Amino acid sequence: MNKEIKFSLVFRDMWQSAGKYQPRVDQLVKIAPAIIEMGCFDRVETNGGGFEQVNLLYGENPNKSVREWTKPFHEAGIQTHMLDRALNALRMSPCPKDLRQLFYKVKKAQGTDITRIFCGLNDPRNVIPSIKYAKDAGMIAQASLCITHSPIHTIEYYINLAKTFIDAGADEICLKDMAGIGRPESLGKIVAGIKAYREDIVIQYHSHAGPGFNMASILEVARGGCDYIDTAVAPLSWGTGHADIIAVQEMLKDAGFKVKEINMGAYMKVRTQIQQMMDDFLGYYIPAQNHLNNSLLIKPGLPGGMMGSLMTDLEDNLRSLNKWKEKNDQPLLTTDQLLVKLFDEVAYVWPKVGYPCLVTPFSQYVKNLALMNVMQMEKGKERWSMIAENIWDMILGKSGKLPGPVDPLFVEMAKAEGREFMTTDPQENYPDELETYRLRMTQQGWELGEDNEELFEYAMHPQQYEAYKSGAAKAAFEKDLAERKAKKANGSASAEPKQLTITVNGQSYKVDVAYGVQPASPQSQSTSSAAAPVGEGIEVLAPLEGKAYLVQSSSETPKKVGDHVEEGEVICYIEAMKVFNRIKAEKAGTITSISFSSGDSVEEDDVLMTIA
Repeated sequence: MNKEIKFSLVFRDMWQSAGKYQPRVDQLVKIAPAIIEMGCFDRVETNGGGFEQVNLLYGENPNKSVREWTKPFHEAGIQTHMLDRALNALRMSPCPKDLRQLFYKVKKAQGTDITRIFCGLNDPRNVIPSIKYAKDAGMIAQASLCITHSPIHTIEYYINLAKTFIDAGADEICLKDMAGIGRPESLGKIVAGIKAYREDIVIQYHSHAGPGFNMASILEVARGGCDYIDTAVAPLSWGTGHADIIAVQEMLKDAGFKVKEINMGAYMKVRTQIQQMMDDFLGYYIPAQNHLNNSLLIKPGLPGGMMGSLMTDLEDNLRSLNKWKEKNDQPLLTTDQLLVKLFDEVAYVWPKVGYPCLVTPFSQYVKNLALMNVMQMEKGKERWSMIAENIWDMILGKSGKLPGPVDPLFVEMAKAEGREFMTTDPQENYPDELETYRLRMTQQGWELGEDNEELFEYAMHPQQYEAYKSGAAKAAFEKDLAERKAKKANGSASAEPKQLTITVNGQSYKVDVAYGVQPASPQSQSTSSAAAPVGEGIEVLAPLEGKAYLVQSSSETPKKVGDHVEEGEVICYIEAMKVFNRIKAEKAGTITSISFSSGDSVEEDDVLMTIA
């Protein structure tokens, strides 16, 4: 009998690879029956990294979404799976051990069967604990090999890595070709090598279509013995996404593999509903370039999952840069010009920071470092003049061991700044925090949730969860969506809405919408000691666009008006491009004003504080 190949629909990643947001729970529940009716899928990727944060960003409870979304697939006998960032769980930054353990218990209780565990450094110290935690919670632990193409990432490297994960108890192995730059022949040999070591191990292949290799790669891994192939459905197939199920099924059937047939009537239902979701609001966050394949991606190796948000974010970076160029009488850049500069700089930066696989969060770190270099050099400044703390953590080994050595220039920079390289287990750097969040929820009168799922959500995404609970997230999203819709309708910048209606916990509120940087809240302006006249002093300006925060974590104490700060002391943060950038005092003195509330959007050169 010919070997059977089964299919997975990567529904979560289809959206993340296209744009910024995921569908609402009502949309997910509506489309589930049509996906089941297609009859060709044994697995569906329902949730995971990126899914829950964006739910919070537009004001929806992700725990409710996951429970309702996974239920119809269970009833139909289809397995659900999620994407899991190992040490980082579902977020960009590392998690404490107690939060990682709770993560799997919550997701299993909510209906997720399989967790796809990956570490962008391919560091077994980050992956192996997650294998154990997932299995203890009753989940299927699928350990990933993050695929890239470099002098370090050889066929033997990947086969040996798979052996390590299998020996540690992994139930399955995934070849996570997140940028689609794995070479077909090499991928086939990797699969064959893993099967030679353990014939019965289940192997799943995940690849993005953008660079152009992935149909050939799918055929080669199938010939090597792969069991499951990740696929997509139009209009979210190809481009920065994944190969369409129709093409993959026909190709493998012609090659002699046993595959399930597709109910084409149901396929068209799914396709139609996806288009309706895009027309509703999701399409306003999907740049047109993400529908296209682009072999320029082979050189920088940026992942498809990141390209969805990158193109949206790049609009803001380009606007900010061109604003500066216009002010300084320099020619403006186009999106394509900035993109090519970014791709070239990523290729330059990547070897210097030790060849981390370009997948979340390390793809964002390398891309952000490259983009910051481009932005600074375009303004006549030096490379490396802004390196976010998350990026330093990667370079120093705080998040795990880099595959290759870092460039000596970073060794010298670290030494000059008093930073130390680390070789200890990354988990040791992040002490348990669950009880801190449990106490804070009790003080706020917030429910911990079924199976402690609300506690999990708050501890996993504290800033986004607080913005969700207050209604600020929904108000900001609806404001932004209204502007995008009006701009599209009018073909130009639109009048900004002054008032929105939002619903929080079933109660509707009228919210006045303010624009630009607003005065700080009375709490942030309160003085501990009137050491200097309020508002006087040297202005601390935002070096880039983003969201301003007084603290990054619950362990920090926010600065107040009247506080004395030393030169070089961290006084606040700007979250931009998914990392927190430390803003330091350029002189010692007393804070005389704070011009933002935590979570406010700021533009480059906006005043953050004054120090006298």
